[in-house]
Amino acid sequence: MSQSNAHSSGELSHLADEESERRTPLIADLRLWAVIGIVALLIAPHFIYPVMIAKVLCFALFAAAFNLLLGFAGLLSFGHAAFFGFSAYVTGYCLQSLGFSAELGILAGTATGALLGLLIGALAIRRQGIYFAMITLALSQMVYFVCLQAPFTGGEDGLQGVPRQPLFGVIDMTRNINVYYLVLAIFCFGIFIIYRAVHSPFGQVLKSIRENEDRAISLGYDADRYKLLAFVLSATLAGLAGSTKVMIFQLASLTDVQWQMSGEVVLMAVLGGIGTMLGPILGATIIITLQNELAQIGSLTTIVQGAVFVVCVLLFRRGIVGELSHRWNRWRGRSDGRGGDAPRTVQES
Repeated sequence: MSQSNAHSSGELSHLADEESERRTPLIADLRLWAVIGIVALLIAPHFIYPVMIAKVLCFALFAAAFNLLLGFAGLLSFGHAAFFGFSAYVTGYCLQSLGFSAELGILAGTATGALLGLLIGALAIRRQGIYFAMITLALSQMVYFVCLQAPFTGGEDGLQGVPRQPLFGVIDMTRNINVYYLVLAIFCFGIFIIYRAVHSPFGQVLKSIRENEDRAISLGYDADRYKLLAFVLSATLAGLAGSTKVMIFQLASLTDVQWQMSGEVVLMAVLGGIGTMLGPILGATIIITLQNELAQIGSLTTIVQGAVFVVCVLLFRRGIVGELSHRWNRWRGRSDGRGGDAPRTVQES
């Protein structure tokens, strides 16, 4: 028995070393691209309209927050617009009616997203699969009707002309360039939180629950607690994205909390590649760019988006980034003499 255990431990250690060796260049490449991306974003507003880039970053954070739940925890939510939109309303109200500074307004909206995520998540995680998705959609519609009827939301008119209060009482937020760099800082912070969560022991447990929840439970993990934590973290970051949207456009409307917004963020994540770090960012960039470039054709924009989605699903079944990453790993496997895909588990080896 001891020899068998020693053999299994040695085999697991060998596979872990091989997996680490295979992933290290990819992680290094990811960090290199992150540095290049940040440098490019720092100088981008000098060449591109900063409000446009800020909108892309806002929705990229929203898509990345959703991807944390779907791509790494395996939970499909059709209600993320509730966190995004309601947090936008709270931030707008705090800035417009209560006179909060910019940072306090954003914190209030983010905290609202976390609280709402805790309430909805506590109810939704009791079910799985399509039942989970339908519960999140139903509860999201309840939030929509609250936003429609509540006195502080402005009803169908929403909150318009929300003032850009100074940041920390000293930084002028009426300048678009200052708002852009604030959104960029928030975006980098949010993506860093997601990256650290995914590559932590917490993230590894989430992936195990995604792959085989019963096995994770048998190993002693409280699956519901981990799923709830992932749900709340995802909702918090979605609320943070909604709060930054108010700073960019100075308005909060029912569009932000409608079910179509939940569908849009699903499209962004799937198009770029769920379960990847860069996929939702690329997906959001493509969708927002299409919406802005095709705005003159009106409702036909949705048809074009659908056509682009169909083409990408046919050509990139794992999403754009997911498919490219898969092909890159296969090419590296062949160049390293391992053939196709390297063994991933003891059973496969």
